Amino acid sequence: MKVAVQQEDLQLLAKTLQEQLLVEVSTAEVFEVKCAVNKDGLMILTQHASDVIVDAQLIFAVIEEVLQSLAPHKEQRVQCFLRVFGEQLPYAKCFLALKQTERWGDGGMGGWGVEEAGEAISYSSPSSALTYSPSIDETEEEELFDPFADVPNLSALKPGFQVKPILLGAALVGIVVLGGGAYFLTRPCVMSKCKEIQNAEEVKTKSPQLMRHAKSEKELLAIQQRLTAASTALNIIPSWSPRYQVSEELKASLSGRSEKISQVVMALQTASLATQKVQTPAYSLEELQARQHLWRQAIAPLEAISSSSELYGLVQGKLLNYRVHLHAVNQQIFTEEKWLKKLTAAKAVAVAAEKRQATAKSLNDWQKVQSTWLVVVNTLNTIPRTSAGYQEAQKLLIDYKPKLSVVRDRATKERFAVKSYQQALSTAKQAKVYQQQNQWQAAATYWDQALQTAKQISEDSLYYTQAQSLIEPYSAALKQAQEKVQVVSSLQQTRTDLDKTCINGIRICTFSVDNAGIIVRLTAEYDQIRQNNLANPYSENSDTAVDVTNHLQILREALAVISDNANVSLFLYDSQGQVIYTRTLGG
Repeated sequence: MKVAVQQEDLQLLAKTLQEQLLVEVSTAEVFEVKCAVNKDGLMILTQHASDVIVDAQLIFAVIEEVLQSLAPHKEQRVQCFLRVFGEQLPYAKCFLALKQTERWGDGGMGGWGVEEAGEAISYSSPSSALTYSPSIDETEEEELFDPFADVPNLSALKPGFQVKPILLGAALVGIVVLGGGAYFLTRPCVMSKCKEIQNAEEVKTKSPQLMRHAKSEKELLAIQQRLTAASTALNIIPSWSPRYQVSEELKASLSGRSEKISQVVMALQTASLATQKVQTPAYSLEELQARQHLWRQAIAPLEAISSSSELYGLVQGKLLNYRVHLHAVNQQIFTEEKWLKKLTAAKAVAVAAEKRQATAKSLNDWQKVQSTWLVVVNTLNTIPRTSAGYQEAQKLLIDYKPKLSVVRDRATKERFAVKSYQQALSTAKQAKVYQQQNQWQAAATYWDQALQTAKQISEDSLYYTQAQSLIEPYSAALKQAQEKVQVVSSLQQTRTDLDKTCINGIRICTFSVDNAGIIVRLTAEYDQIRQNNLANPYSENSDTAVDVTNHLQILREALAVISDNANVSLFLYDSQGQVIYTRTLGG
């Protein structure tokens, strides 16, 4: 298939691809794109510096996307390559089989200028097959890249300048008579040679080359000054001069070029102002937005410069730099807006926290208030020093942190009150269990713990009133338990005393003790000894009878003392159940 492509079309395609890479790839400012036609196919070469890390698949995908948007009607094979500056051979390649139904000249990039006499380059549809190879055979591709040897760098491209033919020739009309005729005939460029037009035509001819080679604002202003001077000089040509029409056309041409230079110079000056402002940090969103506006003002007129313009080369070099700066400002604005949104949100949440705090009536309410204030403080703490909202955030923190501290203390106090109240109820419940089991010492201990726990609840706590209602019944229960403990203790001592009294070598008596009194029974053994001594008081053991009689008296006195100490009645029986001695309570 024969592919006929004008050099300017390839240059424009390369420009389009390079600009798209700038948008899609973060390191695109270091790339260079070249396009060439060889062996009836389109080849696209992308070059970059050796120290740049490149995602080859991403580069090829961007190129494919651009080609798809420009796809004509016939199937065409496109080869894409990646190469490091200074290297002869590429290190990666891909093949695109593109297919579409639209011509470049009719849609997409309309105006690409592909020659109608040749066959248009075509690409695959969006479902085109893309083959990516991370390496390449040197012997296979060495000849393939010869077509790129003569392709100029994109940054150095200067579109050709076409001069429109100027229609010359006009007849001198009319015969000037009387005294005024001499004046008209002697006006500049009427009958004599016209150096103004000659100078203007010379400036018009040379200015395109000067504009193409201009590298700075200063050089552009010098060119503009020459254009303006040449155009102004043409004003002396009168309307009746046969050269008047030529002069008007020259003025229009020179003014048009001067206007283009003015647009570029203004853009360069705006960019210079934006560059100065970037040297100092911005302290507000408005300041960042102002810088963003400056960069956009600098970029917009430069983007309007077409590839056929003499200023295109200068403009493209500036555009890359300006777009990088605009992107940086856009990122700053995005980040700043994020922090300002956080600041606004924190203030709104603070208002909600104050409302909750005013109506808090339970531990759950105070915990929610604490959580809300915590969100506010944590959010404000995240705003960095570089943000315009940092100072305001710090002022708000001075106000909000004490509020969080107060709420945290109140929530802690309510949490302690709830825990204490529930603990008091639980302890009292256990005291009742011990009380039912007549374990009065344990009951008294638990009632005392329940009472002290209830008394610990703070007066400004929501549970204070409920806790106070527990103190009176818990106090009464404690008193009752303590009295029972005393009774039990007394009875235990009585049993101990009785046990010691009823044993004296032999078991003298047995006993039982309850709230009704002390019941003591003499043992049969003791009664037998006592009866034997009473029946034979003068036996050889006569002292024994006296001892037994004395012992019974001593026993009665000891039992009486025990009865008094226990404050209960005493009943003394012999082994046959006969009452020997009684001592009623208070008797």
